[in-house]
Amino acid sequence: MPRDAALWYNYFPPQVEWTPALSKYIENSRPVLDLRGLKCPLPAMKTRLALARLAPGEGMIVLATDPMSAIDIPHAASQAGARLVGQRLDGGVLIFELVRDRQV
Repeated sequence: MPRDAALWYNYFPPQVEWTPALSKYIENSRPVLDLRGLKCPLPAMKTRLALARLAPGEGMIVLATDPMSAIDIPHAASQAGARLVGQRLDGGVLIFELVRDRQV
């Protein structure tokens, strides 16, 4: 298993199988939460649960394909004490960069 895969697996045990294609989204050794294919409200709910596992100052990347995620994930992040560092669209995949600021 590549180092990036081990890092991803430690944060998010096998809810989604890690594939080498996820490597293109891994930046600065941040864990990746792959929510592609899930529909509202699951991406926002799983993002909140994942953020709860991070310590303040830690970040993660969230991948989603549901168009409502563009609204729901930033809102869920702010409610969970995180901030949106970046958001972009890459081939139909919404990519969110989140950093946990405080405990809620």
